[in-house]
Amino acid sequence: MSDRLISGVLSSPDATLDATLRPSLFSEFTGQSKVRERLEIALEAALQRSEPLDHVLLSGPPGLGKTTIANIIAKSMGGNLKCTSGPTIEKAGDLAGLLTNLEAGDILFIDEIHRLQRTIEEYLYPAMEDFKLDIIIDQGPNARSVRLNLPRFTLIGATTRSGLLTSPLLTRFPIKERLDYYTGEDLQKIVHRSGSILNVQITEEGALEVARRSRGTPRIANNLLRRVRDYAQVKGDGVISAQLADKALAMLDIDNDGLDEMDKRILETIIVKFGGGPVGISSLAVAVGEEKDTLEEVYEPYLIMNGYLNRTPQGRVVTPLSYKKIGLNPSSLNHQGRLF
Repeated sequence: MSDRLISGVLSSPDATLDATLRPSLFSEFTGQSKVRERLEIALEAALQRSEPLDHVLLSGPPGLGKTTIANIIAKSMGGNLKCTSGPTIEKAGDLAGLLTNLEAGDILFIDEIHRLQRTIEEYLYPAMEDFKLDIIIDQGPNARSVRLNLPRFTLIGATTRSGLLTSPLLTRFPIKERLDYYTGEDLQKIVHRSGSILNVQITEEGALEVARRSRGTPRIANNLLRRVRDYAQVKGDGVISAQLADKALAMLDIDNDGLDEMDKRILETIIVKFGGGPVGISSLAVAVGEEKDTLEEVYEPYLIMNGYLNRTPQGRVVTPLSYKKIGLNPSSLNHQGRLF
């Protein structure tokens, strides 16, 4: 592969970087080819019938493009995108306010939809199926139900843990798509595109170095690109080569396999403090000083996918690859997992 230089011009320096880097059309969206193809067909069919798109559920680890896809769908359908998240909808009135303010063809995007309260979730059922909303007025003997008609809208739910969704809610999403981790080739294209938008000079090898250490996640790739850009500006000549990217990422404690300081702390804690496992997620969270949900949603999927960690009914267990990564030999540990 040649060391050809990739460069570009930032058309709007004052624009928010996140919004600038986010693709606005499926033609600009890299990766997830099967998901993209199925959604494009569904969108085109809905447009031809002049109907709103069916409700969509997007699942997968954080940072893979669920919010980006919701924005692309809204733009393609020509509707307004109203965004919220499961934890922020605290009572039925909050949901009712969102639904009654929608217009025909609008898209309601609920991030982390698995964290909706069950009592609130039940208000969604008639809204999704019949585009009607039942509201209880007054209390006690004077309580009465009023049914409101809602405009036809599209609900897009995003979740990092689809297993926590109830069956009644799952079945009300005709379109269900799971986003998987990206390949190094796709991430390299994303880094190229982001580098061009940010007016960063980056070689093909430099883009590949950033891409392969981005944990298969575009959000992480873009974040690392910004940090490497800063390093190139201060410590180099502004050009991101493979060698400079390697130095910058090493400074950030990100190794050749994309593991950061917390990943290694998790593996080392299980090996040294818990004898390689099994260990419960709650005990592990306390030992490494991180939230349990963060471990399960952010760190564990990548460690499991790359063969460093296994989930068992008894708890988390490291693999021989983890001992090699940490630089420890199982024979150097006593029966409690501690170093002799």
